[in-house]
Amino acid sequence: MKFVVRLHAEITIKSRSVRKRHGKVLTNNLRKVLAHPQADTLVKWLWDRIEVTAEPVTDADREQVRRHITQGLQNTPGISWFAEVEERPLSDFETLAQWVGDRWLQSIEQRSFVVRVKRKGHHDFNSQQLERYIGGYLLEHSDNARVKLKHADVEINLQIIDKNIQLVGSRQEGLGGFPIPTQETVVSLMSGGFDSSVASYEFIRRGARTHFCFFNLGGDAHEVAVRQISHYLWQRFSASHPIKFVSVDFAPVVEDILKHCDNGLMGVVLKRQMLRAAARVARYLKAQALVTGEAIGQVSSQTLSNLKVIDSATDALVLRPLITRDKQEIVDVAKKIGTEPLAKSIPEYCGVISNKPTVRAIPDEVEAEESKLDMELLKQVVNDAQVLTMTEIGAAAEQQARLEPEVTSADLDRVVIDIRNSDEIEEKPLQTDLHVLEIPFFKLQSEFVNLDADKHYLLYCAQGVMSKMQALLLQEAGYNNVSVYSDQ
Repeated sequence: MKFVVRLHAEITIKSRSVRKRHGKVLTNNLRKVLAHPQADTLVKWLWDRIEVTAEPVTDADREQVRRHITQGLQNTPGISWFAEVEERPLSDFETLAQWVGDRWLQSIEQRSFVVRVKRKGHHDFNSQQLERYIGGYLLEHSDNARVKLKHADVEINLQIIDKNIQLVGSRQEGLGGFPIPTQETVVSLMSGGFDSSVASYEFIRRGARTHFCFFNLGGDAHEVAVRQISHYLWQRFSASHPIKFVSVDFAPVVEDILKHCDNGLMGVVLKRQMLRAAARVARYLKAQALVTGEAIGQVSSQTLSNLKVIDSATDALVLRPLITRDKQEIVDVAKKIGTEPLAKSIPEYCGVISNKPTVRAIPDEVEAEESKLDMELLKQVVNDAQVLTMTEIGAAAEQQARLEPEVTSADLDRVVIDIRNSDEIEEKPLQTDLHVLEIPFFKLQSEFVNLDADKHYLLYCAQGVMSKMQALLLQEAGYNNVSVYSDQ
């Protein structure tokens, strides 16, 4: 099987040297992402396109390999669109028309269509001649199909490259953006909510190697959840490069703020302390900027006055890709990229520190409150931070959650808990011989205590991330009769 990949338009308009660098980086990224144990995969850079060829070991592996490549191309930054193509040697018009007809006649019945031909090389015919011949053949052999040169229902694309011709399948959209790491490195402050996950995605998509910095305010369960969201973002969108997850126990810093600071200024002081700590992490990771998910006016600390005071705590560049986004826009992107079901289960711990927060902090007053704090404590918590790679997080989750992808007839006494929402279940019901309970993930913690303790429960979700996260949370709570089920 073969795929043709087109670079994002912003790459193609850059200078020749920059375009070449982006193309080669993207090619190398795809070689890593598209590698599959059951296929021999070749990724080739051809200036105006990238071609991906995969030869499955057996025919039985073909669909699995095709799905793997499609998902990789959909989720790798730098790609405008891609399509699977069929290729054959260039021959006479009649043979080519029959070849196209075999694949498209059924699809154009009762519909309008247009044939587009692009050529590269020298030929004894022009593109319009081949377009007219194939279009005429399709009209003659189809029922009630019609040609429409603009806005046709079906567009049939052919590409001739020297002595070969490719029939291009349906275009599938890529992420756009730039390949990682054509832009410089950043550190994203991850709380695990909608905003921080979407902000991280925006910078990954834009080609920045994006590390994650987590300030733990909610204990082990909170960290487990944020680890899994960070791992999901890395695995889906930036697995071509190693990424670090830095976890800072911020409870001592919060305690110091609660003890010494004015209640109305606590939220601003907390954010300033986070930026100071994140700047130290960024220096360690050789990152050029910090990324946050703040949006103007969303909460009290995100007024322009407060953001100005918060930013003055450090010389580090602070970038806010969501600054003008509405909350619903952010949630919609989270749904699109797959973090929405994970993010909505995590409370916003930063919002609980002030009862009556100020919306217009005065710098002198903030600095006066901060003079009461132990700044050595801030340095200490950063020095004691835990640094993990995404590979280590994934391996730990697999081991702790005891992933069980295959269940035999001997295991029929076990119970699967489908933790997806009702819409997901209705769209794609789980097919299994096991007894299935439907408990949405946000009710699982409260309802698990009422289940039969003598049974073993296998958690299921479509992507496997939420189920691992919930299994870990239940295991942390002392339940040893839970693991993860997969239908793959």
